[in-house]
Amino acid sequence: MFEGVQGKKVLITGSGSGMGSCIAELLGSYGAIIGIHYNISKENARLIGKKIRDSGGVAYILQADLRNEKDRDKLIPEFIDRSKGIDVLINNAGGVIGNHHFLEMDTASWNATIDLNLTAPFFLSQIAFQFMKEHGGGKIINISSIASKYGGSKMTTHYGAAKAGLDAVTRTLSREGAPYNILVNSIQPGVIDTPFHKKIGRASLDERVKKIPLQRAGSTLDVARLCLFLASECGDYITGQIYGVTGGD
Repeated sequence: MFEGVQGKKVLITGSGSGMGSCIAELLGSYGAIIGIHYNISKENARLIGKKIRDSGGVAYILQADLRNEKDRDKLIPEFIDRSKGIDVLINNAGGVIGNHHFLEMDTASWNATIDLNLTAPFFLSQIAFQFMKEHGGGKIINISSIASKYGGSKMTTHYGAAKAGLDAVTRTLSREGAPYNILVNSIQPGVIDTPFHKKIGRASLDERVKKIPLQRAGSTLDVARLCLFLASECGDYITGQIYGVTGGD
């Protein structure tokens, strides 16, 4: 079903840990050539790369601080240089920087969160789009958040705003990419069992899970499988869509 993934050159940002590492391992297991990007999770990134190589796959480790313009802008050219192309960009890197009540939000926290979750994916997509336009097409998958659907909490207003912006970028790029066979979609994970959600505390997490129709948190594999589907030939007639992986939330 996913034979078309084999040999595809796939760059996944923030894939040294958490959800990104699961996506990298899954697509790598189907024969994709994986770019494992990290900022500070160097050892984790190396371990993921080793797992992929030990199973017969190909993986490249790339470091960049996506909030630093020079670092960000060299990432895709470096991956293209090493892998000889890019077929799929998965904008996975993200997070909340400065967990503040919206009435106490400071400019630094707001800007840093917007930079990581919206500005970086946009400019990475811009570079990938140009290459794909000149080389027969490709796919961009943006990892958004259920925060785009409902808005962030009172403590994560900046994160929700960034992810909503990312979904808007998805829709624009999908329309502009269609004539060039560049397919662009978003995935909105809900409450996924990762350190990101565990930071809110066990009691608060349990209360949040009770509101999910399926009554459980999702797994990183739930999100990774949808990435695999969209990256494969199964996703060749899908663009401009926003998919929730939320347990019905």
